[in-house]
Amino acid sequence: MSAKATRRREDSNNSITTAKQWIFLGQQTSSAGSTPSPTSPTPPQQQQQSSSPPPYSASPPPAYLQCPSPPPLPSRPSPQGAEPLRLGPGQTRDPNWQATKGSVRERNAAMLRNELMSDVRFLVGPKGAAQSVPAHKYVLATGSSVFYAMFYGGLAAPPGQDIEIPDVEPAAFLVLLRYLYCDDIALEADTVLATLYAAKKYLVPHLARACVAYLETSLTARNACVLLSQSRLFEEPALARRCWEIIDAQAELALSSDGFPDVDRPTLEAVLSRESLNARESAVFRAALAWAAAECTRRGLDPSPENRRECLGPALHLLRLPAMSLQEFADGAAQSGVLTLRETADLFLHFAASRKPAVPFPSQPRAGLPARSCRRFQSCAYRSNQWRYRGRCDSVQFCADRRVFLAGFGLYGSSSGACEYRSRIELKRGGKALAHCDTRFHSDGSSSTFRVYFEHPVQIEADTYYTASAVLEGSELSYFGQEGMSEVTVGCVTFQFQSSSDSTNGTGVQGGQIPELVFYGSAESAEPA
Repeated sequence: MSAKATRRREDSNNSITTAKQWIFLGQQTSSAGSTPSPTSPTPPQQQQQSSSPPPYSASPPPAYLQCPSPPPLPSRPSPQGAEPLRLGPGQTRDPNWQATKGSVRERNAAMLRNELMSDVRFLVGPKGAAQSVPAHKYVLATGSSVFYAMFYGGLAAPPGQDIEIPDVEPAAFLVLLRYLYCDDIALEADTVLATLYAAKKYLVPHLARACVAYLETSLTARNACVLLSQSRLFEEPALARRCWEIIDAQAELALSSDGFPDVDRPTLEAVLSRESLNARESAVFRAALAWAAAECTRRGLDPSPENRRECLGPALHLLRLPAMSLQEFADGAAQSGVLTLRETADLFLHFAASRKPAVPFPSQPRAGLPARSCRRFQSCAYRSNQWRYRGRCDSVQFCADRRVFLAGFGLYGSSSGACEYRSRIELKRGGKALAHCDTRFHSDGSSSTFRVYFEHPVQIEADTYYTASAVLEGSELSYFGQEGMSEVTVGCVTFQFQSSSDSTNGTGVQGGQIPELVFYGSAESAEPA
């Protein structure tokens, strides 16, 4: 194997380990091996269709990964009134145990990890720490074409020989067996990625899809880049699209996360070349430097500017340095040491000179995502009894029928000429504050709305009610909305509104303030605002 291929394999192994740590969320990991099983290959007729991902190499998660576990994916519902599924050999001690099990599922559950009638034994995990797992060939072969080939095809192992599986975690293998025996999916944060690996290896697509669905529930800007790397490795385009959705909308949060320096090079280059990132180029540059410093550590190099430039390689020229402001460039990239003196001088001339020299960096700013607008009033008005802000809270509840990212609110301003307002906007879910922003905005006296943004877009889950609030201080007389709608469809997204008990200034569904929600969604969600 060439040195380049060896390096690529090591990068894949390290990437898998890091992604597992992000999904473990602080839980104790199981041990895992690093060598594919020589006695459990993929059948020849399927090798071209599916190749097993690289093996795992588990290690304890670092301290920065301590965060709450996502809600567990529910198992398939049992028949109404049925007792919880009872597993294992303890269920077969009664010589007439079959009579106590009313379904095939219950009887198979009793045989899980049971020596009774077992005709194959697996040694799962690395040598020296492998766990012995008895099983039944018929059950496994009916659920996996790989197991069928191992037991009944041309690749069948000699009878009585233990089958070593050093590259699969014992806990993940037991999740796989539980699904094959009982049609029961029991995923947990610390085993879901390893289970996805096992499901892919043994060609169990229904379990693999459940793992991907579970991963989607745990996706945040904090781990989206790492899981993007894994979705590409496992060839899961739906998960990759979901990761990109978060990375695009919450780009600065994703790029500044502690996990971004751990992504592999192809993922780094894909992110740096992304046109739709909602991020300042200075933030993208800082993220690239952080990745380069981590890569120096992985290679055993001192993280000097020269070594960081060497580690970045061609990825350096994916950065759109001319799209920075002169101040951002002078305070950041120009002093980083990763640029040559010629590059630095040419970039300064590019910013300041009328005749701009050619530079080896893209100059077009990233397009980002288009901001979209949900307007809930059909008209606005002002009268002698105009709306008055008076420093009280205007609030309304809303939900969307699909996941979007809320960027901020549009607010009405003064109806009596130009005025400056002090504003505080807040977003809550279930009484818990998710984001807020204190700022000022200038109203020119027109009936146009004035947008106030949160520091970072906030992910809005589908079919979940949130409370939008605003407190303004300034000119008391303002425009107000009327003919409010309880349901508004913007492109493919439908918003619903209802009154909020937090509102103390008269805002409700039919009239008042907070006329506009500014959000980002998928490309087909709506027309640009």
